[in-house]
Amino acid sequence: MKTIILKNQRSDIRNQRSVLIFFALCGFALSPLAQAAPQVVPAPDGCYPNYTTAEGCNALNFLTTGSGNTGIGWYSLFSTTIGNFNTGVGGGALALNNGDSNTAVGAAALLLNTTGTENTAIGTNAMIHNDTGSQNTALGTGALFFNVDSNSNTAVGYSALIGNDMTGNGVANFNTAVGAQALENNNDGESNTAVGSGALNANTNGNSNVAAGGGALRSNTIGDSNTAVGLAALRDSTTGVYNTALGRGAASNNTGGNSNTALGVGTLQANETGSDNTALGRSAGFAITGNGNVCIGEGVLGVAGENDTTRIRNIYDTVQPQVGTNPDLVTVNSSGRLGRANVSSRRYKHDIQAMDKVSEAIYALKPVSFRYKKEYDPTQTIAFGLIAEEVAKVDPDLVGRNPEGQPESVRYEQINAMLLNEFLKEHCRVQELESTVVNLTAVMKEQASQIQRVNAQLKLSKLASEVVVSKP
Repeated sequence: MKTIILKNQRSDIRNQRSVLIFFALCGFALSPLAQAAPQVVPAPDGCYPNYTTAEGCNALNFLTTGSGNTGIGWYSLFSTTIGNFNTGVGGGALALNNGDSNTAVGAAALLLNTTGTENTAIGTNAMIHNDTGSQNTALGTGALFFNVDSNSNTAVGYSALIGNDMTGNGVANFNTAVGAQALENNNDGESNTAVGSGALNANTNGNSNVAAGGGALRSNTIGDSNTAVGLAALRDSTTGVYNTALGRGAASNNTGGNSNTALGVGTLQANETGSDNTALGRSAGFAITGNGNVCIGEGVLGVAGENDTTRIRNIYDTVQPQVGTNPDLVTVNSSGRLGRANVSSRRYKHDIQAMDKVSEAIYALKPVSFRYKKEYDPTQTIAFGLIAEEVAKVDPDLVGRNPEGQPESVRYEQINAMLLNEFLKEHCRVQELESTVVNLTAVMKEQASQIQRVNAQLKLSKLASEVVVSKP
């Protein structure tokens, strides 16, 4: 049995109160049973003042005022003098500790901890180098092995976060690693989460990454803010940032591409350095290597090398004529916003005025025939229409513009309305002319009738004159 001589029996008042409350709640400190003679004969050894338990060669050897400590094993809590509520089980566990509320289970667990507090290390060599780091949890052989001063890390699994804070900068905080060798090489990276064997294995300085799945983000070194969920998702990404991959093998070959989103098994498989791509659906965007592409739907593979292209499954095959009681169109503006086009209700309009002479601008438009460039129309079919730049010279309001303000399209639907206005104006003129012609015709008919009457009267008068002249 080991005898410990306490240099100072006075303990911190706060710690004393906490311990007394604990034992009171458990029903031991003040109960009759607690004051009665030991029921186990002979009485167990290793129980000392200030709620101290020590068992093993040199366990708690230098304890002075510390309270509520438990040291079991060769040199466990060896250097602790004023630390409180520490538990060390295993040879060398918490050997140099003077912090509070640490738990170490396993040979050399938290061996070099001095003032770090509220750490839990379970496993041989778990958190062996921790010095002042606090609120860390390590479960597994070698977990958080090199952590020195960093805080609030959680490592579960063989060698999980083994290299964390190796340089002792104290900035590798808030990391979580669950799985053998997860975040194994992390040094100064912060706020990373790795769940799965080898997840984020190569990460050294990357921050705010999330990897869930065996080998997810396995090669990432300094990339930040990536999310990979699924076996081998974003497996080869090293320096990429703001990538999101969900599904087995999603974006697995991406190395330095940024801001890609791959949702589905095998999505964005061929992409290595392309950025700003979005793929949704099994194997969607499989062939994509360029930038700014969108592929939606299972099997919408995309085309290698193309950029800023959107492909959606079933769009071309879905026939929906613009007829019936609910016809509509989908339009897109220069910022990429989709919306309904066929809205003509007064509810959507204001400042309504008659078009009047505004529509006369169409008389200055110059229709042409043309062919689109081959990259836009491989068939080279002849087309008819207007040139946006020429239309803009006639009326700037008749063209659509790109984000740089350049003429991009012609608002043919507005021209149709202007044509209708001119047609109606001409129709009114024709009606007026027809009315005038009708009136003139009526007048002419009346005049003809009058002429006929006059002619008839003249004939009668002439006949009468001849009769008078012919009498003897």
